[in-house]
Amino acid sequence: MKRRSQQIVSKTTLHLDADTSNKALWKALLDLGHDVTRTTTDWMPRDASDEDQLLGATAQGRCIFTFNIRDFLELSKRYSKHSGIILAAQSSWRLSTLIAALDRLLTETETKELVGQVRWLTDMNRICLADR
Repeated sequence: MKRRSQQIVSKTTLHLDADTSNKALWKALLDLGHDVTRTTTDWMPRDASDEDQLLGATAQGRCIFTFNIRDFLELSKRYSKHSGIILAAQSSWRLSTLIAALDRLLTETETKELVGQVRWLTDMNRICLADR
């Protein structure tokens, strides 16, 4: 009897920083089956600095999603071994579009692909729109 070799895919986990910590977004992603945490959590206080949020997410093996583009671009240079930073401009998103783009990113991206990477959610949104 032949055994299929199975490739173990490391599912991407996400942390919503204080700027993106919308309860509806968090709940929608959980309902879609994703492993998502948000500021505030037992390991991240509400008043945590951007640096603490990035380091905390990295310690948990989670990429972080933020609207705080300038600060996180700077932090990505200082901490190159983070677990991934996902950026988006806050004003350009409706909640339903944000959910769809993050769902696609989390579904189609392995954890190891994001380590040390900064990704723009707009790139994933373009893919979602092209599939319609």
